[in-house]
Amino acid sequence: MFRKAFLLCALLLTSCISVDVDSAAVTAGPDFVTSTLPPTKQGYVPPTLTLTPEVTISPTGAVTAPPNCRDGAVLLRDVTIQDNTQVRAGETFTKTWELQNVGTCPWVNYTLVFASGDKMDAPTSAPVPTTLKDEKVEVSVELTAPSVNGTYTGFFSLHNASDRVVAIGTEQTFWVKIIVGGPSVAATSSGTSPTQTGSTPSGGGGSANCNYTQNAGYVNQVAAAINAERAKAGLPALTVNSQLAALAQSHAADMACYDRISHTGSDGSSAYTRAVASGYAGFFNEEIIYGGGGPSAAMSWWMNDQIHRDAILKAKTTEMGVGYAYFSNGSYGDFIVVEFGTQ
Repeated sequence: MFRKAFLLCALLLTSCISVDVDSAAVTAGPDFVTSTLPPTKQGYVPPTLTLTPEVTISPTGAVTAPPNCRDGAVLLRDVTIQDNTQVRAGETFTKTWELQNVGTCPWVNYTLVFASGDKMDAPTSAPVPTTLKDEKVEVSVELTAPSVNGTYTGFFSLHNASDRVVAIGTEQTFWVKIIVGGPSVAATSSGTSPTQTGSTPSGGGGSANCNYTQNAGYVNQVAAAINAERAKAGLPALTVNSQLAALAQSHAADMACYDRISHTGSDGSSAYTRAVASGYAGFFNEEIIYGGGGPSAAMSWWMNDQIHRDAILKAKTTEMGVGYAYFSNGSYGDFIVVEFGTQ
């Protein structure tokens, strides 16, 4: 039985990275509203920057950062391979993003790092050339599509010289998402469902022929474990929100019925769009998911992965919802979803 887990969010990719720098000014880019996986958006306008000392460049070409500078970046556009581009199994392709340095620190000794998801032969990390304030840079990754049909997502992050993640807008990562072959086909089950049958879960698609099992004990165990980790970090416990719980259960059922682990629903929805469609009254923060093991395995994986750990220990989060589905005829068995929000 395979074991997989993902954040907010999906699945990932892998290969070599090349970068070109363009110093032209840019006035608009994408607007990231969550730390989940909504489709890449256009129209983000970087906040007005206050005047700060400029960087200095020595006669030898060395760049010196101004004192007390700050990091900042936005994703301007997907240059190649738009979200949900269909590729052939085993095909090699190049994904290119255009980023802009909207901070005051020059990007010196910064790196592009594979964060999580479907690696697709991507390198673990690669250097980013020096990029000054307001400059743009195109970062390319050569990837190889998996040999099995399905939807795959790879997450990458920008790291500064101290190996700290540089936020992309309000996101911690940016991604590449492809479809190998045709769209995913719903898995069906001939087994019985002791608790609930999956008759098209709302907000995420689902197969009407799918029978899955819920487990309230597992749901409570995950919620208690998350609050225990927050207590260790000196953070307040999260309350369980019924809307977020229903949202999490719906997506867990959707993954079970389609036998796949992804932040993207079977109807193409993202975690953010599902939260909006559900009428959730608070501010939706992010989603984490896990497949292939029970609550203990999920918590172990999440707490040992920095991105998922940060999601669990995010100070601004005030509430959560947990969903669980077990599909006996699937490849993973258990599917666990946690939605985080702030009232």
